[in-house]
Amino acid sequence: MEPAGGVLEVRLVDLMLNEAVAQRHALRPGAYVRLTVRDTGCGIEPTLMARIFDPYFTTKEVGQGTGMGLAIVHGIVKHHGGSISAQSALGQGASFQVYLPVREAATILASPQTVSLSLGQERILFIDDESALVSMVKEYLEGLGYEVVTETSSRAAFALFVGQSDRFDLVITDMTMPGMTGKELAHELRRIRPDIPIILCTGFSPHLNEEQTTAIGMCTLLRKPFVLQELAETIRALLQKRPG
Repeated sequence: MEPAGGVLEVRLVDLMLNEAVAQRHALRPGAYVRLTVRDTGCGIEPTLMARIFDPYFTTKEVGQGTGMGLAIVHGIVKHHGGSISAQSALGQGASFQVYLPVREAATILASPQTVSLSLGQERILFIDDESALVSMVKEYLEGLGYEVVTETSSRAAFALFVGQSDRFDLVITDMTMPGMTGKELAHELRRIRPDIPIILCTGFSPHLNEEQTTAIGMCTLLRKPFVLQELAETIRALLQKRPG
């Protein structure tokens, strides 16, 4: 809504979806909450609507956005069994509707996903140039017991690793980084510590798959937008494979 400002409206309602309505949103019938976020901004061009949830897709200038915000939201909503849709017209703002299934409190407490969080106490180096994602991941992993050091520059991360390579048990790096890509960083880290487990995070790339990742010395490939529990389980699996 820059630069003149506008109105941002947020609504949350309970509702029951019947068969017909649920089918339109690719959901199962039942109880849901619907979160609606509406603004009075400039709107979205019709030709762009089909791509707004794509990782790294953005119409903003360099330095103003990464194109990961809506992709991360989409991943979170889908992981929880919900759906998200958007409506917009040029000059008329945009509206997003998120449907999330209602869960009983007892079900949440008994959920295997809640009680099976992978805890640890190892030291992790996490590199991503999106500061909001860095803060979120750091807080989450520290809550699981890990010691987490973060960098938003791959070159700064490399300089840090050179001086104290024995400090870290695992490295997580984004693929698309300015100055030095995640792939290039991983090669340099492996020259110093051939045994260091590395997770490479990337959005969709036709030029990179699991087999190619292993071939260039990565331990595993994690697609963005990832779910935090998936990240925790991947970390635990890699650390448990270490000799000794």
